[in-house]
Amino acid sequence: MSNQRGPISQFIEKNYLHFNAAALMDAAKGYETHLDEGGKMMITLAGAMSTAELGISLAEMIRQDKVSIISCTGANLEEDIMNLVAHSHYKRVPNYRDLSPQDEWDLLENHYNRVTDTCIPEEEAFRRLQKHIEKIWTDAETAGERYFPHEYMYKMLLSGDLEQYYEIDPKNSWMLAAAEKNLPIVVPGWEDSTMGNIFTSNVIKGKLKASTMKSGIEYMAWLADWYPKNSSGKGVGFFQIGGGIAGDFPICVVPMLYQDLEMENIPFWSYFCQISDSTTSYGSYSGAVPNEKITWGKLDINTPKFIVESDATIVVPLMFAWILKQ
Repeated sequence: MSNQRGPISQFIEKNYLHFNAAALMDAAKGYETHLDEGGKMMITLAGAMSTAELGISLAEMIRQDKVSIISCTGANLEEDIMNLVAHSHYKRVPNYRDLSPQDEWDLLENHYNRVTDTCIPEEEAFRRLQKHIEKIWTDAETAGERYFPHEYMYKMLLSGDLEQYYEIDPKNSWMLAAAEKNLPIVVPGWEDSTMGNIFTSNVIKGKLKASTMKSGIEYMAWLADWYPKNSSGKGVGFFQIGGGIAGDFPICVVPMLYQDLEMENIPFWSYFCQISDSTTSYGSYSGAVPNEKITWGKLDINTPKFIVESDATIVVPLMFAWILKQ
């Protein structure tokens, strides 16, 4: 097996033998087996994975059909595009642990929004996208049309209007790869993102109607239609990066289908992996162990279950490298 793989895969197969390293290896092999047996995979993106430039590896996963659907936060949806058009204007702050409140205030005054060690430039990132996306929203409303948040982003990307701003190799943008494939995405809680706030401000000003943007309820209804159509055979796996709403929202579609809609023969998620640095804890979704999901009707007793308790920015590119045979 190893001689068919690239150096990254060979390295982790040789060295990642115990503890979280072994869990990483087991989960990656489980993901691969799931696909080899005809299964589909949902990837869920929490946190700031787009600002962590996960697109470098995720875009290739999308191009090679290693993912069938994505659930992500509104931040991940927009921040991949922000990195695409404003990368050179980002500011890295390696000593972020040492920043004083005054240092943080100075970043704000200079129109930088900090995500751990990386500051997103407001003017080049948020505002650069704003004028383009607002036109797409307005055109849809004028035409009496309404779409999901990610569909508006796809329209913006596929229009070519942003190409003039590209500052990274476009092959490293997962949103561009997703748009080109028309990959299904659900974006629960989109309203709390920067573009969500901008859209809301337009509603408050009377420039747009709230109904021009399809809602989270409609995302769930759409997912309830997609899941049964795609869960035959080996079924749909669930690869969760981080915790929170990006994971909790879509995983609930299974119990909703058979408990609330009383549909019969709805398969459970057929693979489950969570990459999380949340401490196993009492009462939190992110810190719940996979077995707890059995009691909620999300996972079967026989569903392969993996948890890698580590930093997703380190773990996920390695797992993707294994799946891509790099």
